[in-house]
Amino acid sequence: MQRRRFLRGFIGLILAVFMARKGFGKSDEMPEKIEKIHKTEDEWRKMLTPEQFYVLREEGTERPFTSPLLENKRKGQYVCAGCELGLFTSEMKFDSGTGWPSFFTTIEGRVVTQRDFKLLLPRTEYHCARCGGHQGHVFKDGPPPTGQRWCNNGIALEFIPDKG
Repeated sequence: MQRRRFLRGFIGLILAVFMARKGFGKSDEMPEKIEKIHKTEDEWRKMLTPEQFYVLREEGTERPFTSPLLENKRKGQYVCAGCELGLFTSEMKFDSGTGWPSFFTTIEGRVVTQRDFKLLLPRTEYHCARCGGHQGHVFKDGPPPTGQRWCNNGIALEFIPDKG
């Protein structure tokens, strides 16, 4: 068991070094200056539901097709459920057919990306730039104009409708 863990870690390290040298996983955009929020684990547990805590703080994934935001077509803004920082607008949303709310871009500077090797193959995960809450993963199979699919856990978001 220890040998397997060591081998996984070693392979992950080799892949991370290779990807870093090739420039993968680096964000081309520097996030705007956003005041960071720091809370203890107990503070997060008190303010989030157990499901939100699992996704936002433990980098979990909600089951597909369970989010009420999946079918939401109203005009407004999608904000982080942990700190209410706006991450997406309704104009950025599209139906990817994957079972999670998907967007073709983000509000500039509101998310930070990093490489994720949890499934052995590298993926790009993203987090809220203010509270660090895990949102989802970004893929290169989205629609024009970006070709990106920002696949978000619906439970990690709240929707604020436009007024009027």
